[in-house]
Amino acid sequence: MLEKTPGKLNAGDERIAQLLSWTPWLSFVLVTLPLPIVFLVLFLAAGTTDSAAIYLLLSFVSMGLGLVVGLVILILFLLYRRRWHGRLRDRLAADGIIAAEVPWFASELSSEERKTWAELKATNPLLADAYCETLAARLTATRIIARARGETLRIERQINRTRNIRGVDTNSLLNDLMADRRSSEGLRKEATVHLSEAKARLQTIEAAANRTLGHTETDSMLRRLAASQEQFPLALEIASLEQEALLELGQSQPGPKSGKLTQSEDALDSLER
Repeated sequence: MLEKTPGKLNAGDERIAQLLSWTPWLSFVLVTLPLPIVFLVLFLAAGTTDSAAIYLLLSFVSMGLGLVVGLVILILFLLYRRRWHGRLRDRLAADGIIAAEVPWFASELSSEERKTWAELKATNPLLADAYCETLAARLTATRIIARARGETLRIERQINRTRNIRGVDTNSLLNDLMADRRSSEGLRKEATVHLSEAKARLQTIEAAANRTLGHTETDSMLRRLAASQEQFPLALEIASLEQEALLELGQSQPGPKSGKLTQSEDALDSLER
């Protein structure tokens, strides 16, 4: 028989995860719908009014019972899936979390981290890989801190129980427990430093991504603005040509302005307004 390697993901885990993704909903449908459908078909095929009424009543009753039983089975499957995923994450984190395993820990990521990671995967795959590796470091440090804190609390309780013992020399045991507590506190402090470094690196990657996206969008906007300014508006160009033509006509004919010229000037004034 094949043994599961601690801390590693195998093909069986992936198959079980895929199976658990749709099994709860399929079980709900299979439990809820078959009996009501059978009674509904019998209702449509019934030859008498009494039998049709009975089949219709049975259809409604079976639908109600099926919904209740289906919801219970669905909840049980969802609870089992959640527990199975929790055990799988604990096993994967036993030897440290790597970047390839981060998708299995999506429930432990914050909404901001999930959003940023999705945006980076769509815009900058290289930064997305760096962000994923840093997320793995952040998740590992967080789990170490939680485990060290729990270990410290357990040692504290054991120290209190040992101190309540009377009539026996427990100094050696207390010294060992104190050393264990100091070791656990040192581990927690070291993991806290690594956690802070990972969070700072996540912010650095996010800032670099925002800076890159901002420069790209700004450059595109500036190019579009320059292109629009290089093209002189056609209406203004036509108005300028008309004004030059009117000035030339006015200089060549110094007498009273003709009706056509007056109309052209009125049109020009209306265009300028």
